[in-house]
Amino acid sequence: MTLQSLYVIFVFDQAEGYRLVVHPRGYRSRPERGVFGTRAPYRPNPIGLAVVELIGVDGAVLTVRDLDAIDGTPVLDIKPCDE
Repeated sequence: MTLQSLYVIFVFDQAEGYRLVVHPRGYRSRPERGVFGTRAPYRPNPIGLAVVELIGVDGAVLTVRDLDAIDGTPVLDIKPCDE
């Protein structure tokens, strides 16, 4: 099977509220930054997008690499990605 890249669109279902300005990685010694310039989970839009590498298919189960989401995170859609 040829390796293929996919877009995975998912919901940050465990996020609680949001903050528009945060200290990067929670370190108060670092200056505050806008949430969109960080990887903070406190976002006003709970939708995530990741480009992943498809490494296996077993029936309806896809195995991917580089998905930056917690196990069990709801997936909204998967689309092919031409990189």
